[in-house]
Amino acid sequence: MKFRPLGAKVLVKRAEAETQTTSGIYLPESAAEKPQQAMVIAVGDGKPIDGGQRSDLQVKIGDRILIGKWGGTDVKVDDEEMLIMDESDILGVVE
Repeated sequence: MKFRPLGAKVLVKRAEAETQTTSGIYLPESAAEKPQQAMVIAVGDGKPIDGGQRSDLQVKIGDRILIGKWGGTDVKVDDEEMLIMDESDILGVVE
């Protein structure tokens, strides 16, 4: 299934949660924190501005980004858990 966000929305996929601490202890799924890194999967066409133009988004497909732990709306696309969120909810791009 193809999915295209509208406006200034971005579809992202969270990074996998850590299952082991740096000291080697395995974490149960209930103790794992939501990762704050994600990969941009799809972007909308921007926010409408004056004169019928649209502003460009600052992120592009394939960017690794930082997001809040509780931001976005959970969606399922092709049996994969993803998030759809406003571009303004993105904290930054990891370079």
